[in-house]
Amino acid sequence: MYDLIIIGAGPIGLNCAIEAEKARLKYLVIEKGVLVNSIYHFPENMTFFSTSNLLEIGGVPFIAHSEKPTRREALEYFRRVAQSWNLKIHYYEKVESIRKTNNFQIKTTKSEYQAKKVVVATGFFDHYRALNVPGEDLPKVKHYYDEPHRYLGQKLAVIGAANSACDVALETFYKGAEVTMIIRESQIYEKVKYWIRPNIENRIKEGSVKAYFNSTVKEIREKDIVIQTPEGEKVLENDFVLAMTGYLPDYDFFKKTGIAFNKDEGMTPVHNPETLETNIPGVYIAGVICAGQNTSKLFIENTREHAEIIIGDIVKKTTASK
Repeated sequence: MYDLIIIGAGPIGLNCAIEAEKARLKYLVIEKGVLVNSIYHFPENMTFFSTSNLLEIGGVPFIAHSEKPTRREALEYFRRVAQSWNLKIHYYEKVESIRKTNNFQIKTTKSEYQAKKVVVATGFFDHYRALNVPGEDLPKVKHYYDEPHRYLGQKLAVIGAANSACDVALETFYKGAEVTMIIRESQIYEKVKYWIRPNIENRIKEGSVKAYFNSTVKEIREKDIVIQTPEGEKVLENDFVLAMTGYLPDYDFFKKTGIAFNKDEGMTPVHNPETLETNIPGVYIAGVICAGQNTSKLFIENTREHAEIIIGDIVKKTTASK
């Protein structure tokens, strides 16, 4: 019997584990992949938008070679965090179900556990927004960017206009790809980072990067893509499609678990903002999933406080029940 089981070993899941350590709770972190699994699957040469001090957790200093750390530095940092606090984590173990009896029965791909409380800190990077068009399952279509070398000399379509799409379009263009952006809106997303937006806008203005605004993809085929533009339907020669359309929380897991979500535009999970407890007493959510589909609202740096809020509420309720 555990006092707490934390689902997800991302930065916020780790922070919850650290607060559980401080409170001397018997806890376990269950992670379906590796430590900070989402960060591990970022592009190899990715640089964070946040500074290293904004990513720090557990009082462990994050020393990077420049103001904004790289993926490699982040992986090293979170390994040090887990080792420094001797966090109790099971890797490569996916939670399949959570069932409420007197306590919670957590069934995984490897075992079953009992816990008094549960924290869901699963992030959203594993669940991309699908285009829902014919041909999306072709091998040439990717929802996760890897690195630019493979696109040298290739006709590349980048779908989207937010930070990731603009960053990908610029990097692949500079490495020799022929880049076309397909953008649903009438302009580049207004909240694109200040050092990226002028660059991509200038590349579009000079014609180095082709952009179709107010346009959508209708079909993806082996050697081309069909897009709908204000001027009508166009067929573009194409080798690869990088759909940088964003990511979503695991709503299927929420439904299966019984966590309700608001039927508003953001589809945020139902929770008490003061305690982060969901509609299921004893089940909490932490990290970016609290924002639902508003995935540009919450990040590591402004959800670090979630761990203190949740563990504080658990300790308070445990003490009150004695």
